[in-house]
Amino acid sequence: MEEMVVEALLFGDKQAQLLAARQVAQFSTKQRHNIAEKGVVPPLILMLSTDDYEVIEAALFALLSIAFRSERNKMLIAKSGAIPVILDVLQCENEVLVELGVAFLLTLSSCASNKLAIAASGTIPLLLELLNSQSYNSMSLQANLDILSTLHNLSTCHQLIPSVVSYGGVATLLGLINLASELVIEKAVALLENLVSSSRIALEEAAGTGGAIQCLVEALEEGSRQCKEHAVAILLLICDSCRERYRGMILREGATAALLQLSVDGTRRARDKAKRLLLLLRDCSNCGQTTKQPKNVVLLEQIMRQIEQGVGEPAGMSVALLEEMISKLRT
Repeated sequence: MEEMVVEALLFGDKQAQLLAARQVAQFSTKQRHNIAEKGVVPPLILMLSTDDYEVIEAALFALLSIAFRSERNKMLIAKSGAIPVILDVLQCENEVLVELGVAFLLTLSSCASNKLAIAASGTIPLLLELLNSQSYNSMSLQANLDILSTLHNLSTCHQLIPSVVSYGGVATLLGLINLASELVIEKAVALLENLVSSSRIALEEAAGTGGAIQCLVEALEEGSRQCKEHAVAILLLICDSCRERYRGMILREGATAALLQLSVDGTRRARDKAKRLLLLLRDCSNCGQTTKQPKNVVLLEQIMRQIEQGVGEPAGMSVALLEEMISKLRT
C-alpha cells in the first residue's frame, strides 16, 4: 500500500493523487515516516497550489498527518517550501481550508527550527489580520485558538517579538480581551504577558491604550485561574514601570478586592504577583494612621498587615477571616 501511494503522488494524475493523499491520513506513524523519506512531501505541497478545494483539503490532511509528532518531518515540510503556499491558502475564501491551514501552520510553528522561516514569510501580520474583528467573528473558536497558539509559539523566539508588536499585536490582543470568549481571552492575555515582559515598547503601548487597564482588571475579576495569573502579571509590570502614573488608574478600576482574593486563592505565581502589586498600590504615606481615614482605607491597611504576616500562619489570620474582610471591602 505504501508503494502504491508513493507512486500515485509522484507520478499519478490528479484523481490518483487525490485518492493517495486521502490514504496518507489512514497510515500509521511508521508508514507516514516511510513515505516522507520516499519524497511525497513536494508533490503534496504542489497540490496546495491548485484551484481545486477538494485537492487542497486532501493534501493538507496528508501533510498534517506526516508532520504529526515528527520534528524531522516538520522541518522537511518547511524546507520543501510549504510555508509561502500555506499563507496563500490562509487568504482563500474557503473557511474550512483557512482553518486547516491555520492548524497546519500551528503544527509547523511548534518546531523551533521553523520559527524564523515562518516569520520571514510574512506570517505574523497575516495572522494578526485574521484575528481582527471581521475575520475573527467568521472563524471557529478552534481556529482563533490555533492562531493565538501559533503567535505564542513564534513569540517564544525573542527575535520575533518586535515584529509581533510592530504589526499591531498589542492592540489586537487588547481588543480580543474586551470581546472574545473565555478560552480566547485566556490565550490572548498569556500572549500579551509574553510581549510586555519582553518588550518595553509593548509594555508602554499596553499601559497607554485607553481601556487597557480596565479590561485587565475585568480579566482579573472574571477570568479563569490561568487568565488571572497572566492579568495580574501584566498589571504588576505596568504599575512597576511608573507607579506614580498607573497606581491611581489601577485603583480607580477597583482592582484591590480582586487582588486580595487572588492573594488567597490564586495560583502560586498569581499569589506572589498579587501581593507585590498590592504593596505597590498601597499608600505608604498613611501607614499606621487610623484617624480621619475612610473605612475602606483602614480595612485595606488591616488586610495588608495580615498578608505581610502570612495568611494561615500562626501570627496571621485565617483564610476564612481574610475572605470575610475582603467581602466587606467589596461592599
